[in-house]
Amino acid sequence: MKSAYLIMGEPGVGKTTLIRQVVTSMRLRAGGFYTEDLQASGAREGFRIVTLDGDTALLASAGHPGPVRVSKYGLDLDELDRVGVAAMRRAMGRGHVVVADEIGRMQLFSRAFRQAVLEAVSSGHPILATVMAGRNHYADRIKAHRNVELITLTEENRAEVLTRLRDQFP
Repeated sequence: MKSAYLIMGEPGVGKTTLIRQVVTSMRLRAGGFYTEDLQASGAREGFRIVTLDGDTALLASAGHPGPVRVSKYGLDLDELDRVGVAAMRRAMGRGHVVVADEIGRMQLFSRAFRQAVLEAVSSGHPILATVMAGRNHYADRIKAHRNVELITLTEENRAEVLTRLRDQFP
């Protein structure tokens, strides 16, 4: 039986919304984080991490001078580790479902993030996450793990996937 359910799909198809819907209906306890857009004048200016405990941190911003850049965004890997990775590790330590939105290009620059995800997947810990669809050495390794089930979300299968995940995470 699979323990990690990773959702892939086109941008804007509703991956984060799906994860939130599953988490809010679960009786199981969960910990981890979501990634939200930072908007300014209707344009995306970056991304924020929001944990299920309510903590927030900057992940990336067009104005951040981070040494690591993805497209126009400077990454704040220290904040990802301090807030996002810490939330995932707390969830693992408490035996809760680990939520990671997302296992993406930005997050995979963090060694601590990669280690936490691989540790959770390898140990059979329950995980509900979104994952980048494109090729990436680290993401490909996670997606290929025997404990992982990949689910491609589309507008057409959204209701079916939601029901299926709610059955997996009651």
